[in-house]
Amino acid sequence: MGTALVYHEDMTATRLLWDDPECEIERPERLTAALDRLRQRGLEQRCLRLSAREASKEELGLVHSPEYVSLVRKTQVLGEEELQALSRQFDAIYFHPSTFHCARLAAGAGLQLVDAVLTGTVQNGLALVRPPGHHSQRAAANGFCVFNNVAIAAAHAKQKHGLHRILIVDWDVHHGQGIQYLFEDDPSVLYFSWHRYEHGRFWPFLRESDADAVGRGQGLGFTVNLPWNQVGMGNADYMAAFLHLLLPLAFEFDPELVLVSAGFDSVIGDPEGQMQATPECFAHLTQLLQVLAGGRVCAMLEGGYHLESLAESVCMTVQTLLGDPAPPLSGPMVPCQSALESIQSARAAQAPYWKSLQLQDATPVPTSPSTHSPEGRPPPLLPGGPMCKAAAPAPAPAPSSFLDQPCLCPAPSVRTTVALTAPDTTLVLPPDVIQQEGSALREETEAWARPHKSLAREEALTALGKLLYLLDGMLDGQVNSGIAATPASAAAATLDVAIQRGLSHGAQRLLCVALGQLDRPPDLAHDGRTLWLNIGGKEAAALSMFHVSTPLPVMTGGFLSCILGLVLPLAYGFQPDLVLVALGPGHGLQGPHAALLSAMLRGLAGGRVLALLEERTSRL
Repeated sequence: MGTALVYHEDMTATRLLWDDPECEIERPERLTAALDRLRQRGLEQRCLRLSAREASKEELGLVHSPEYVSLVRKTQVLGEEELQALSRQFDAIYFHPSTFHCARLAAGAGLQLVDAVLTGTVQNGLALVRPPGHHSQRAAANGFCVFNNVAIAAAHAKQKHGLHRILIVDWDVHHGQGIQYLFEDDPSVLYFSWHRYEHGRFWPFLRESDADAVGRGQGLGFTVNLPWNQVGMGNADYMAAFLHLLLPLAFEFDPELVLVSAGFDSVIGDPEGQMQATPECFAHLTQLLQVLAGGRVCAMLEGGYHLESLAESVCMTVQTLLGDPAPPLSGPMVPCQSALESIQSARAAQAPYWKSLQLQDATPVPTSPSTHSPEGRPPPLLPGGPMCKAAAPAPAPAPSSFLDQPCLCPAPSVRTTVALTAPDTTLVLPPDVIQQEGSALREETEAWARPHKSLAREEALTALGKLLYLLDGMLDGQVNSGIAATPASAAAATLDVAIQRGLSHGAQRLLCVALGQLDRPPDLAHDGRTLWLNIGGKEAAALSMFHVSTPLPVMTGGFLSCILGLVLPLAYGFQPDLVLVALGPGHGLQGPHAALLSAMLRGLAGGRVLALLEERTSRL
């Protein structure tokens, strides 16, 4: 199971043949720049390369009328003046004698990718295509888009593979109204789009791009529009949109496949979007989507007109699909007021149709002066975590400052290590997970154990030595993530040692998520280097900015709501470089819950997540 990259060099053939300032940005170099960067980074070589095929007439007919397909076919024999005249009949479109061939390849690439993923040939992939597709409608080209590549792929997945729930995530900066129109009454497709809107003053100037357009008929609630009403949205705004709007709905919808309309005109430097999100943000968005649908994610290129930011963002998406750790996000993780208003508007429009939104609003929020509104009420959204303070908007940084020196996070040779007190020959592990054999030196282990009586027993010392060895490997970059076992009687002490060892060995900010009845280590400092988050406390309370406690949610879906509404906003605000997850006595979680928490924390700290489990739990 790997990652597919679908491409065909013929898709660079179409180009504008006359003077049109609106259309000249959609040019062949968009593909070549992205592919060249993938090759420079060695990412193309790590993918399964598939050569795109042309979509058939019948496949195009899944969403387009026969008359429209015939019209586009005729462009192959038209002269330049005729092509220009036909182009004027549509909005922001140019035709070329190679348009029909290229557009069929673009649609066919999406079909190949979906087939490869749904047959198990690969786990996920990216179709690097042009022309884009998400504006194209049943009988009309629109906004550089000829055939609706993602919509055709969704219809194909339903017809050929029998899927019943498909999530389409459109992170292009323009509203993909073509996809919305094609599926707005279809409850089998959940369509999410964020887009520059500015109260209807930005292209395509549609009333149905606003938050209250939620679908129709049986599809009510399955169209989710998040309109951005100002430019300059950044990493914090995009992450807040996923955590507080998209992901609650997506988990409730439980998709069998995720399709991404991957437009990168929403990245810093793009002249169309004028947004401030960095390419690294799309690594984090991709990683969060991989938690859905068993990791079956198919991304297809849409927009993106700043060649440097486009190429970097494509690389970030592909390396995350390959399983590489996501680089850290830059800037304070505090959404701007306009973004919060847009998210709240969309949540209000969708709340009648989704229990998860109603549940998330009911999740206890830790109370402290730092998390209350002036009126004394908890805010409806937790804007960020500790270390984040709202401030007046700063001048927008130059794109070159983010793009000249991309933040890369090389993947360690070992993805995950399991450290048990004794090797378990019956344990069947995936190829990129190994059992650890090494242990820290005995003298060093005893020195760390000495202040804790519960670590005096031989079994606890052995477990501690294994954990110290694993933790050093993670902080030295040899191992990405790990699972360590400890006797139940020594869990709290082992966690205390892990925190102190991490901080002394180079971690600048350490996040500890403790589940169940685990007491906060008495020597834990309030200096901002450690964020202690206990899920399973007696009440929701922020003992300080860096020590937060909340009861374990007992209602159905409450744990997920807690992760999305509390844990991840706090964690991304804190921006740790090491994450510890500890399951203590009475944590009450089933294996899938613990796996979900660990998976969703992988986007933090370059994927350096260490899970500490009680010995009997580690063998489940």
